This record gives sequence, structure tokens and C-alpha cells, in this order.
Amino acid sequence: MRILHTMLRVGDLDRSISFYTEVMGMQLLRKSDNEQYRYTLAFVGYQPEKEGAVLELTYNWDESEYDLGTGYGHIAIEVDDAADTCDAIRNAGGTVTREAGPVKGGSTVIAFVQDPDGYKIELIEKKQPVPIEL
Repeated sequence: MRILHTMLRVGDLDRSISFYTEVMGMQLLRKSDNEQYRYTLAFVGYQPEKEGAVLELTYNWDESEYDLGTGYGHIAIEVDDAADTCDAIRNAGGTVTREAGPVKGGSTVIAFVQDPDGYKIELIEKKQPVPIEL
């Protein structure tokens, strides 16, 4: 078994596709309309669906916003350098809601950004391997 995708309901599909592709650096993998039930699905990710988990952006044609509720947490993405990634996201027009720094009570470097619909995305800096002394 493996995780295939996480679905997010979005209020403006073009805006969300632009954010995830232009700001977050993902690729639009596929997109389909369902005329009968009035929705469009767009799948975005860093690699093809057969190689890793992706995001399913669901746009219901008659909805422009959603209450995110209290149960949703965040999407987590591994990055090489959290501070550099925050700068790149900010320069591309994205919103950084927590600058890069150690997680409370730990040493892992994290940051948070927010997509146009208010979904939080945690950036987790890749840990460098500790050299082994012989």
C-alpha cells in the first residue's frame, strides 16, 4: 500500500494551479472536468503519480470558498534549505506565515507557507547526514 494523493477543495482552480506550479514548483500532471456533477479535478506534484503522492485540487463549479475547519493540519514538503525556499516563495508572490527556524523543542528546521485558499504547507529542511568518524 501507499498514499496516492491528498484532496484539497479550492475556490479558484486557475489561481491554485498557478500557486502550486509557479510558486511551489510542482507540475500539473492531469486535469479533468465532470460536466454532469459540475466539478474539475487537477492533480499536481513533484513527480508522476506512479512515483509518489500528489495533490488533487478539486474545484466545485458553484463554490468559491470553504471553511477549512479545525481538523485540517498541513501538507509537509521536504526542502534542501527552508530559508532559501521561503525567499523563493515570497519572491514568487507566495505568503510565508512562519520563517525558517527550529521546531519548538527540537532541532529540525521548519517554515510554513499558505496557499491562496488558506491551506498551510510546512517546509521541512532535509537533515544533512552526520559524518561518521573512523
